[in-house]
Amino acid sequence: MTGALTERPLIGVSSYRDEAAWGVWRQPAALIPQSYVEAVERAGGLPVLLPPQDPAGAARVLARLDGLVLAGGPDLDPAAYGAEPHPRTGVPQPDRDGWEFALARAALDSGLPLLGVCRGMQLLNVVLGGDLVQHLDPPDHQVAPATFQWQEVATAPGSRLAAILGSQAKVRCYHHQAVGRPGEGLAVTARSTDGTVEGLELPGERFVLGVQWHPETDPTDPRLFQALIKESTQ
Repeated sequence: MTGALTERPLIGVSSYRDEAAWGVWRQPAALIPQSYVEAVERAGGLPVLLPPQDPAGAARVLARLDGLVLAGGPDLDPAAYGAEPHPRTGVPQPDRDGWEFALARAALDSGLPLLGVCRGMQLLNVVLGGDLVQHLDPPDHQVAPATFQWQEVATAPGSRLAAILGSQAKVRCYHHQAVGRPGEGLAVTARSTDGTVEGLELPGERFVLGVQWHPETDPTDPRLFQALIKESTQ
């Protein structure tokens, strides 16, 4: 068993630093929804949590990993893309923003396979000079607190997403922001029926892919995580 585990690629998953409760304790903790851990494991990887820390260490951390998932989470600080905050934009979390910007840049510089999920896709877009729509109205992609909404997405012919998912897919969304202007080199490779950007990728790179939905919450469709793991073992 030990040998089988050591053959699995190490996949970093960016995570929260937030207040949590367990047993008699309530205190700051490093955490991530278990669905991310299980999605990486099901696909054949070993998940490694990457909570916010000194951004200067990002490249050194990634040098020990085989792939990276930039997970979902709170809104990015609009200052990162030169915008004033919308009234519906959440309170910035500069520690997490700074850490994940450093992770994304280090992954891009080193060619490490990268999958951005929801906030992770938005962060990838901003790192490459794009911007965000700070609030979608009406909120068809976030209909109620803590409730995922099924959406139909169409993928771009010839894209990596199309190769993984086919021309269409039914996905689970929970977001009130979206990609506006795509960052440098990024191709929009999936949209929902209302035109919202649901997928981005960086053509010509080893594996740089972002999706606005939450594939980790759908254990019946592991294809995106399997694609990441496959690329991370090359």
